[in-house]
Amino acid sequence: MKYRIAAVAAPLLILLVAWPKLGETAEPQSPFHTSDRCVACHNGMTSPSGEDLSIGLSWRTSMMANAALDPYWQAGVRREIIDHPMAKAHIENECSTCHMPMAHLESLWSGKEAEVFSNLGNKTATDGVSCSLCHQITPDKLGTRESLVGKFVINQKSDKGERPIYGPYKIDAGHTRIMRTSTGGFRPTEGIHIQKSELCATCHTLLTKALNAQGQVIGELPEQVPYQEWLHSEFREKQSCQDCHMPKVKEDVPITVVLGAPRAGFSRHQFLGGNFFIQRMLGRYRTELGTDPLQADFDNAANRTIAHLQNQSAQLRIENVNVQAGSLNAEIAIDNLGGHKLPTAYPARRVWLHVTVRDNQGRIAFESGALNPNGSIQGNDSDADGSRFEPHYRQVSTDDQVQIYESVMGDAAGVPTTGLLSGVRFLKDNRLLPRGFNKQNADKEIAVVGDAQEDPDFAGGSDRVRYSVSIGNGGSGNGTGPYRVEAELLYQPIAYRWANNLKRYDSMETKRFTRYYDEMSGGSAVVLARTSR
Repeated sequence: MKYRIAAVAAPLLILLVAWPKLGETAEPQSPFHTSDRCVACHNGMTSPSGEDLSIGLSWRTSMMANAALDPYWQAGVRREIIDHPMAKAHIENECSTCHMPMAHLESLWSGKEAEVFSNLGNKTATDGVSCSLCHQITPDKLGTRESLVGKFVINQKSDKGERPIYGPYKIDAGHTRIMRTSTGGFRPTEGIHIQKSELCATCHTLLTKALNAQGQVIGELPEQVPYQEWLHSEFREKQSCQDCHMPKVKEDVPITVVLGAPRAGFSRHQFLGGNFFIQRMLGRYRTELGTDPLQADFDNAANRTIAHLQNQSAQLRIENVNVQAGSLNAEIAIDNLGGHKLPTAYPARRVWLHVTVRDNQGRIAFESGALNPNGSIQGNDSDADGSRFEPHYRQVSTDDQVQIYESVMGDAAGVPTTGLLSGVRFLKDNRLLPRGFNKQNADKEIAVVGDAQEDPDFAGGSDRVRYSVSIGNGGSGNGTGPYRVEAELLYQPIAYRWANNLKRYDSMETKRFTRYYDEMSGGSAVVLARTSR
């Protein structure tokens, strides 16, 4: 009975208030419920070792839960509308697909295009990627190109009391009756597709239609394709998206606080990703943004995200260090531990090497890739001038050369851009490849672009960069050896240029976000790995 301590106390009291009368199973007007209808039964669970496994509490500080309230996303949507005013309705409809999926589908089913900003007072919209959205996705077409860019299938209509809500377990008749009664018609249904990568791929594969000033389509850009990167790696045979981002509990635990029986293989609903910066922003400005969790809860979620990044992203090694003819030479090897490119998904993200050489007094003789307080990187061409970008390097010799792993979009004129709907192709993509990724036969959507394609040391699972820097005797350092080489791999979910370019747009959303960014830019990056020799 240690799993059922809370099963007949507060949760049942909540259910008596929230549920219809026992036995009633009225078909909901909308096929969706907001998360408050789910948490009465799916909060309060604990493991035998005492870990709180509350689904609602874990989910509500995730980027999934706050997809519609994300101030960076809102600023980005507003920027695209300003850039492409003739396509306003199309932009809002497309951008709501995965950030406001329930409200988006309700609009489409009623014969209207979905809106973004007018929906921010709508709970179905602001509930983000909620329980009854993901768990109603059917296995139909999953894994096909037709299912991508938010084209998952949800049954709009079903018989009264028979709307399937999918999970990985078989549910007995008693629990089925409880679910149908408490939700007004949802029937718990075993669906193993809920634990497969193809489910995640539906919204995390975005093929963006580039537009001109008249709103006409002029191209297509593989904006985010982590699923396709995963398919081209050795991880497709080893780990699913959920294995890493929803790690399983090793103990048998209940999946509901109401008469829940222990189950094996329960997945935590923290949705660990890479956006610690916005999680902190959602907490710090929660009153202004209208988010529910406390700032401390968002900070704890951000810390979990950082721990996940630091434990599972990358490793560094420094090899072949020597001093010859007034130059210090060293090779830095980076291993990508993840199942997709590093970084992956939204192209505002970047990873880079910060390398320092110190003399025997600890003084800096050479430094490349230092982070400035405003979120820019010293020596990075793009941060200094938005019309340029830093190339991929095989060898770094001066302090204004920085090895940055990133994707850089180009517009129709071949100029770097941070406008998603202006990007027609990538000018650079040297993001670190996952193990097993063969860059020679990669599809165009996941291809390496630029100098990294011809770099023999840039391969599946790793990259190796040579540093050859002058020290002493007329070099940039005046100290004496022995010298110490220190290397860090840093990660920033929103690069300085991507934030700074929003400042020229005169709207509440862009001004609000850039104010937030400037106030928080000192914490815009984290160290993924570090080593010294």
